[in-house]
Amino acid sequence: MSASLDPPASASTSADPVIIQMASGHVVSNALYVACELRIPDHLVAGPRTAADLAVATGTDPQALGRVLRLLTGLGLFADAGEGRFTTTPLGGSLRSDDPGCARAMVRMLAGPTMNRAIGELLHSVRTGGTGFEHAMGQAAFPYFAEHPEEAATFNDAMIGFHGAEPAAVASAYDFSGIGTLVDVGGGTGNLLMTVLEANPAMRGMVYDQRYVAAQARVAMEKRGLASRCEFVEGNFFESIPPGGDAYLMSHIIHDWTEPQALTILANCRRAMDGKGRLLLVEMVVPTGAEMHPSKLLDVVMLTVAGGRERTAQEYRELYGQAGFELTRVVPTGSAVSIVEGSPVA
Repeated sequence: MSASLDPPASASTSADPVIIQMASGHVVSNALYVACELRIPDHLVAGPRTAADLAVATGTDPQALGRVLRLLTGLGLFADAGEGRFTTTPLGGSLRSDDPGCARAMVRMLAGPTMNRAIGELLHSVRTGGTGFEHAMGQAAFPYFAEHPEEAATFNDAMIGFHGAEPAAVASAYDFSGIGTLVDVGGGTGNLLMTVLEANPAMRGMVYDQRYVAAQARVAMEKRGLASRCEFVEGNFFESIPPGGDAYLMSHIIHDWTEPQALTILANCRRAMDGKGRLLLVEMVVPTGAEMHPSKLLDVVMLTVAGGRERTAQEYRELYGQAGFELTRVVPTGSAVSIVEGSPVA
């Protein structure tokens, strides 16, 4: 007599709701992307509107749009204003295109078609160790963004949204007062450096990045009245890093790259430092316990998109040792990142 394949009478025959919620996360992220791409929160600034009104404004199907808005209302992004009208909640209002938190850009980047395709290749990354982004798009992430300036601009704005709380947290957690010149390697649009410069009036700064990024940084610095205290240098940190800094700052740079690439960047930094100064990596440091931490989610994104990784404190100590640095301390901040401080080994 063969064994029965039927579950015991006491066993549940329904999937756990938590599993269902996890597995359908991509549905929510795509609905969120639709709302941001259509600028629904912008269209609701003047007051509540029906799905039919919004469909006319956005060139969409009213019934389909209404169904997406109904889902997002249930998730707290919009509210029922009566008579079939929708209005924004404070959470949904943060997705306006003029909101300084750049949440809209973050959604358009993380939940947009390019990242959807890349992260959808996570199984490829797990099987091969390669990046899902390159498998999906035919080239690595950073060359791709260099050839797609509109997506690159969204990516840069998204990084402000994703790391928005970090600049103030870093500036207050670390004592920058003894640093005359701070070189921000791969500094992007200079958001972190600007915050540090504002908190340290005697300091000068340097943004070192690719040409199109350094140009954006100059504009941003000019808007905040800091351009006279900052130098903008174009270059490639895989080839060289400018000398002359008292400290070298890299925020979410090393985690982007493979181990050999990370070591190349650090070697160029050590060469520029000429045996003196401080190395300051601003990164999420993975805790060794089993608790959930944003670094563990970001680590899987880095695996799929760039081939990089997040590290524990011990893994940073080992990486520093291979690159000729000593890890002197890890300074926690009021955000998810820490400052991993190091100095060149003589």
